[in-house]
Amino acid sequence: MSTKNKTAFICSQCGIESPKWYGKCPSCGEWNTMQEEVISMQKQSHCGRLGGISDTSQPLSEISVDGENRWKTGLKELDRVLGGGIVPGCLMLIGGDPGIGKSTLLLQICEHISKNLKILYVSGEESKRQIKLRAHRLNVHSDNIFILCETDADSIIEHINTEMPGLVIIDSIQTMSLSAVSSASGSVTQVRECTSAIMRAAKAKDIPVFIVSHVNKDGAIAGPKVMEHIVDSVLYFEGDRNTAYRILRCMKNRYGSTNEIGVFEMRDNGLSEVENPSMMLLSGRPLNVSGTCVACMMEGTRPLLAEVQGLVTPTGFGNPRRMATGFDYNRLSLLLAVLEKRAGYFFSNQDAYINVVGGMRLDEPAADLPVALSLISSLKDTAISGDVVAFGEIGLAGEIRSISNIQARIGEAVRLGFKKIILPQQNSKNIAKHPGIQIDGVKTLREAFEASVQS
Repeated sequence: MSTKNKTAFICSQCGIESPKWYGKCPSCGEWNTMQEEVISMQKQSHCGRLGGISDTSQPLSEISVDGENRWKTGLKELDRVLGGGIVPGCLMLIGGDPGIGKSTLLLQICEHISKNLKILYVSGEESKRQIKLRAHRLNVHSDNIFILCETDADSIIEHINTEMPGLVIIDSIQTMSLSAVSSASGSVTQVRECTSAIMRAAKAKDIPVFIVSHVNKDGAIAGPKVMEHIVDSVLYFEGDRNTAYRILRCMKNRYGSTNEIGVFEMRDNGLSEVENPSMMLLSGRPLNVSGTCVACMMEGTRPLLAEVQGLVTPTGFGNPRRMATGFDYNRLSLLLAVLEKRAGYFFSNQDAYINVVGGMRLDEPAADLPVALSLISSLKDTAISGDVVAFGEIGLAGEIRSISNIQARIGEAVRLGFKKIILPQQNSKNIAKHPGIQIDGVKTLREAFEASVQS
């Protein structure tokens, strides 16, 4: 007797199933995300304990973690993002735009990890010959790396249980499918069920797994949000394909901080680490030009210096134009309002543009002061001194408020040769003195601008 199938409408964002179509998802509220899929009735019979995870409870005090260590990947930047290395049994999801370097990064770390561990590299998009050509370009020649070109998740799990590798790489999850699920490869159901099945197999054997995922047109990781809840770490590769620099950002990490980033440079022989990102971001910075100021932001425990450029010009339209790249647009509008109301700098008939050089994004409040100084500098056509670094939060009353991690920010600025640091007055108290470094604590925007243009 043939198995009956039914159809359901599944949200591509959150994965909720519905018997009828909705224009707006009743769960996550997204529009036009309900997709019709065929759901096999055999789906529920798929082995719920695939991989043999134990179903017996155990007291927390009796669970041993002796000998627990992290495996180094050979790339310090990747280890930093992962929280110190790869945790046994960890399921890691990595996404990014096509051609950004996801497969290159994973194949590159295989050379170092394969010295101690057996690696199973599963590809559903490339042939073995194509992977060999890429490995030859990346100088990856280890005999402890095994290539499997397969899209059937059941067969992949069988290989994992039989060969017992030390690390598994799945490239990519959108090409995998389970025979018990009738939907096509890449559908919400297939992605969710394949990820769950691989997760159960990996957790049972304490085998770490890297899963590569595609991204949708909005830049978010394709597939249901439940997939990001299943995995232990979510990594995202950022960067412009037309530039050489790539940023690996951690969006979720159960075994480390979610604020760390890794900076890489794409070269002919693969990705290389950028050990001094601040120097990279400030390379080619113009001096004695109005509308530019150096900011110091914190990415996890790492301070980074970035150049903020502002351009203010008379508008040719009824309403002035505002544009921000690398900075929140609404925050820019708020700062412009504060500059007009509290500091007396008028932008009502001026177009205002902000750009953070190098593709970085300033998300923390400490970026308020350098953004405001770059706008004032462009409005007054007065250059800010090239040896000035500024950071501080701006309140609605026009005051400069204190921020965190002052010593780390000052240390990075001193290391790169800056001579003057402008910061909130509250933060200027009880800080270590540095010979030859002028530290100016300011209360208002006018004080900050006057201090920044003094030689």
